[in-house]
Amino acid sequence: MSDILTPEHEPDGEIAVIPVTDFRNAADQFEHRLPPLSATTRAEEYLTDHPDVHLSLKQVRRLVQGAVEPGQLEGIRIERHRVETGWLMVMTYRVYSPMISLAIENDRLLAEASYAADPHAAGGRKALAMPEPHITDAVLVHTADYNDILESVDRSAQRVLIDNPQEVGERLVERPLMLVPSTFTSDHGQPTDDLTAVDGNCRLSYCYHRIPVQRGWLDDSLIGAPSKETVRLRPSHLMRMSLHARRELVRKAVKAAHKRLAAPRTGTSADIKARNQAAMTLNAMTVPVQAIVGYRDDDPHRGMQRFPTAVRALLMRMNVGGKPFNSGARNAVRAEEIISGLYDEGLLGPEPQGQGMRDALIGRGDVAAAMKGLGLDPALPDLRFALVMQQLTQKSTRFNALVRHKMQTDGNLVISRRNGPIVELGLRSYSASRETKSPRTALDTGCLWQDLVNESWVVENVDTDEKVDKLLARAQEKKTGAVLLLGALGMISLVMSGHLLAAAGSAEAVVGTTIDRSSVGSIVQKLLTQEGGPQLLADAIKRVRAGQAPRWWDAEAEELVDQPESWKGSTFNANLRRAVRHGFKAKNRNRTPAELEADALTTFQEKLRTSVDKLRDLIDLREQHGTTDRLRWSEVEASFSQLEYLADDLRLIAEPKPRNR
Repeated sequence: MSDILTPEHEPDGEIAVIPVTDFRNAADQFEHRLPPLSATTRAEEYLTDHPDVHLSLKQVRRLVQGAVEPGQLEGIRIERHRVETGWLMVMTYRVYSPMISLAIENDRLLAEASYAADPHAAGGRKALAMPEPHITDAVLVHTADYNDILESVDRSAQRVLIDNPQEVGERLVERPLMLVPSTFTSDHGQPTDDLTAVDGNCRLSYCYHRIPVQRGWLDDSLIGAPSKETVRLRPSHLMRMSLHARRELVRKAVKAAHKRLAAPRTGTSADIKARNQAAMTLNAMTVPVQAIVGYRDDDPHRGMQRFPTAVRALLMRMNVGGKPFNSGARNAVRAEEIISGLYDEGLLGPEPQGQGMRDALIGRGDVAAAMKGLGLDPALPDLRFALVMQQLTQKSTRFNALVRHKMQTDGNLVISRRNGPIVELGLRSYSASRETKSPRTALDTGCLWQDLVNESWVVENVDTDEKVDKLLARAQEKKTGAVLLLGALGMISLVMSGHLLAAAGSAEAVVGTTIDRSSVGSIVQKLLTQEGGPQLLADAIKRVRAGQAPRWWDAEAEELVDQPESWKGSTFNANLRRAVRHGFKAKNRNRTPAELEADALTTFQEKLRTSVDKLRDLIDLREQHGTTDRLRWSEVEASFSQLEYLADDLRLIAEPKPRNR
C-alpha cells in the first residue's frame, strides 16, 4: 500500500485536547500517562480468575496492557450480550488505539473482493479464509497466510480513509469499537496473537492516520525501506510489533505531542497548524471499546465451535448507523452467516462432507479441494454457482427456520428473499476473471424459479460436452432433476457471458415487437418448456465454457445456428426475450387487435408484479432497520387513491369475481 494521504481540511480555530482521565500535570493540565506494567498486575489476576473470561493469561495481558486506566479493570463488570447461539461476554473500557488492530477483513468490501471460488483467481489477491474457532478460548483463529492478512488490513485502511471520512482528532471517538482476541497459525515469526476490531475500521483507521511516527520510532524492517522524517502509520506496522514495542510507540507519540503543545506560541499559521496536529494526535490516541472476553454456547457440548458464528452475528446489528452496509455487502455477510449456521447445525451433511460443502459454498480458502471432495470439477465455475443455488433452495422446516432467522424476517421464505445471498455467493465463482456489474444487475431481477424450491434436485459433475448432451437427453425425457440442473447451468452460462441481461428499455425497438420483461430466472423457466429452449441452454453451457458465443435456435430448420454477425449480447437478449414471449417461430409482423390487447394486459401485470416487489423491498427494509412507526397519511394518500382508481378501472373491463357458494 502506498503512503497516499487523504485530503485534509483546515479546522476552524484551535483544536483542544479533550481529557480522558483525571490526571493533571504540575501546570494543572490534562496529560496522557501510559501506566507502568506494575499497574496492570492485579487487573490481569482478576480477569484470569473470572469465570466469564475464557482467555489465556497471554491474551488477558494484551487486553490489560493496552488499557488507558488498567486499574479500573480490577473488579470490572463483565456484561453478557445475547446472540442466537448463546452469550458473548463483554467488558467496556478505553484503550490506546495503537494497541489494537483493524478487522482482518473489511466486510463492506466483500461484494467487491476476489475469491478462491474463481478458478482463475490463483496467485491473485483474494478474500481471506474464514476464521476458525479455538479449542478452549474465545479467540478467532486465522489460518490465512500472514502476508495476505497484512496486505488485507492495509488495503482496507486506505479504502476507508477515502470512502468514509471521520472527524477523529478534532473530537474523540465516541462510539465503542467491538474487539475480539485473535491468533494466527501462519508460520511467519511475528506475534502470534492480537486484539482485532470486529467493526469500527473507519474510526480506527483515522486514529492511525492522526498519529505521525517520527524517524527511528519504527524498525526499518517493518517499513521495508529507511524511514522518512515521519512515517504514515499503517495497520501492518502495528501487527508486526510486539506488545512491548507498541507500548513504547504510544509513549513516544504521546510525549512528542505534549512537548509540541508545551512549546511557546508564536501565533503563525504554521504554529497553529502544528499545534492542531499535536492535539489531534492526542485525541486520536484512545478509543472506547467493548472487548469480547468469553462465550457460553446454549449447547455446552459445542464448546467454542460456534464462537466465530456468534461474533459474525454482531456485524449486521452494528452497521445500521451513519453509513450502513450496501445491499451487496449486506447480502454477502448474510450469506456467510447462513452457510456457517447451516454447517453448525449439521444441515450441510455429515463430516467431512459438511466442512467441504461449507468451504465450497462460501468460496474462501481451499475451494478446489472442497469441490473435489464433493465430486465436482473445481475448474468449472458454473458448477459451483449451481451448487449454491441447489443448497439455498432447500425447504425443510429446520432449513427454513434458520434462514429466516439469519435474514431477520418472519415472513415466508419466498424465492425473492433467497435471491440476494445466492447471487453474492454465486458471483464469487467469477470474482477475479470477469466484470460482474452487468451480471449482478441481471441476477438481481431474480435468478430462481419456484420449481427449484418445490422439487428435489442435485448438482452432478457435468464436466464434459458428452455429459451435457446426456443431461439434455434426460431433460427432454422430463426428468425433473435434469430439467432443473440444465436450467440452472444454462442460465448461469447465458448471464455470465452477457447474453441474458436485465430487460433493456430499447429492447422492443431492437426486435420490432413486445418482449418478455420478467426476471432471468423466469425467462429460463419458460425456455425449458419451449421447443428449442433446452437445446439452446445445453449448447450455451458447452460454448460458454469453451469461450465461444452461444448459438441461436432456428425453428424452421429445427437446429442451432450461429448468431448473425451484427448481433451483440444485448441483441441476443432482446431476441431471446421476444422468443420467450412469442415463440422462436414468430416473425415481426402486424399484430391483430387481440394480440395487442393481450400484450398490453401482460405488460400491465408485469408492472404490477414489479410494484409488489418494490413494496416488499420497503417492508423488508423497515424490518431490517427495526422501524415500527407507521408512515404518515400525507405520504401515502396519493398511493392509496391510485390503487383504488386502478381497481375500479380494472373492474370495468374484467368479469366479476366468482362467489363461493
